Amino acid sequence: MTPAGNAALEAELKNLKSVERPAIIEAIASARELGDLKENAEYHSAREKQGFIEGRIKELEGILSLADVIDPAKLSGAIKFGAKVTLVDEDTDEEKTWQIVGEYEANIEKGLLNIKSPMARALIGKDEGDSVEVRTPGGVRSYEILSIEFA
Repeated sequence: MTPAGNAALEAELKNLKSVERPAIIEAIASARELGDLKENAEYHSAREKQGFIEGRIKELEGILSLADVIDPAKLSGAIKFGAKVTLVDEDTDEEKTWQIVGEYEANIEKGLLNIKSPMARALIGKDEGDSVEVRTPGGVRSYEILSIEFA
């Protein structure tokens, strides 16, 4: 993953451990004070949320312990992990910019493309000026690579 993706996951983990976990423990304690736990919706809701938080903490700890952080600024050449690629759709002339990142930091709305996606797999190893065909659910699309940056 990229350093930015690693930092975002570490920040989420820190928030879950230092803010969310203590808040849910307090919510469970106050729900217990209300009496009968069998019919206490607040208690059951808080316990469910606690399970989600603990599961997410374990998931993030696992991801971060196995993460291989790669700084794209130290890379150059053809498209590879971490590259920021500007493409133009050869049919519509629409330009798009994507950065190829790890699966846990991918976010299509932010232009972060999962390295395992069909688009990223088609781009890997290509250079500026190359034409790439990508199979999408809507059919085969052709793109021309306008620029490659490693930042």
